[in-house]
Amino acid sequence: MRVGSYAPAVRDVRLHDTRTGQVRPLEPREPGRVGIYACGPTVYNRIHVGNARPYVVFTWLKRFLAHEGYDATFVANITDVNDKIYDAARERGVPSEQLAREMADHYRSDTDALGLGRPDHEPLASETMDGIVDLIQALIDRGAAYAVEGDVYFRVRADEHYGELSHRDIEQMDQGEGVEGANLKEDPLDFALWKAQKEGEDTAWDAPWGRGRPGWHIECSAMAERLLGVGFEVHGGGSDLVFPHHENEAAQTRLGRGQELARIWMHNGMLEMRGEKMAKSVGNIAGLPDVLEEWGRDTVLAFFAAGHYRQPIVFSPETLTDARNRVKGWRELGRRLRPGPSPADLAPVKERFFAALADDFNTPVALAAVAEWVREANRRDGEVGRDDLVEMLSVFGLENVLEADAGEGPDDAALDLLRRRQEARAAKDFAAADALRDELRASGWEVRDGPQGAELVPAG
Repeated sequence: MRVGSYAPAVRDVRLHDTRTGQVRPLEPREPGRVGIYACGPTVYNRIHVGNARPYVVFTWLKRFLAHEGYDATFVANITDVNDKIYDAARERGVPSEQLAREMADHYRSDTDALGLGRPDHEPLASETMDGIVDLIQALIDRGAAYAVEGDVYFRVRADEHYGELSHRDIEQMDQGEGVEGANLKEDPLDFALWKAQKEGEDTAWDAPWGRGRPGWHIECSAMAERLLGVGFEVHGGGSDLVFPHHENEAAQTRLGRGQELARIWMHNGMLEMRGEKMAKSVGNIAGLPDVLEEWGRDTVLAFFAAGHYRQPIVFSPETLTDARNRVKGWRELGRRLRPGPSPADLAPVKERFFAALADDFNTPVALAAVAEWVREANRRDGEVGRDDLVEMLSVFGLENVLEADAGEGPDDAALDLLRRRQEARAAKDFAAADALRDELRASGWEVRDGPQGAELVPAG
């Protein structure tokens, strides 16, 4: 990444904007600088593999933009103040602050295992109260919000552009707040910006309207504004957040600041299992640590790359096996490739790879270019330089697969750790088993559980 100076981008980048329904050019406010904000998890439980998709997609987007010469800043928040956290903490009999802190630590550890690095900023809602209160006050001052009995609500009908992001008719919108605050709202469409502290809620903050805590939507508006300003380039997240979360974020900032929060709203599709989106509420989740342990991070990343970010992607043994085989092919070729520049006649293949990413971040088309490059390298029995393939795979954080040496297996120490882990699992001491798995990963080995038992493969 070029920091502090700007070199012209290699290609014009175009991304799909949910609001306009069009693929639009990326047009930075400042030449060469791009801000990306993606909504992170609400930390009341461990994340599942579906929660990892936006983390991966927008990390990759930043990597690609850096390759193209942009100075990109990636912000992914952590929602640590939310009804779900209060409810989960109450069920477990622990303070909500403690649960949020523990689950945030798990989230960071679980996503660290993807090997893609961290976002540039990971703000917490609990540490952004001044900005939240300031934005709510601005909305009240402009007549776009009203306080009543310690709550504050946003006047939805005050925003003439409300519904443009989600393409919904305003009369058909349900904020999902149930009966909470229904007797206090001027209009059932209105949604909460601030909620007065209720019995059983053990964490609250002082505000001009009374002691309480923010609503979910205002948190992200304030966190994004604090770190990227208003009018930044790309706001991302899962397609399940378009309404009400992102619709409300856009409305709050539009009326509170008189500007649009983001220029492009970019949404990734859901993971599907058994024909339904993967979600805790549906009960068809696969925990990210479990998936990484079974399949390895290289396979998981190759699986994500196989689907266009805007489309749903099927999570199944078949799709993961396809991804594993793809990685295996790269790894086998990598053992035969020479260091150094690639042949000039393969340069157009690499160009097609990056052109596909510039055209609405089309990773399946980019992977097709990788497959073409690999086929040609295999036809030449690997007697080509590896630089182009490294450059392409590095966007996905997968350049490491070319370095694996199948001739070196696990040493006695690694095999002993594996044996002890299997014994711990048999004794249902899962904490010890997880610790031994982490120790193996730190020494360069991933545990893969399969039909023939556990085996060790080089860590990604």
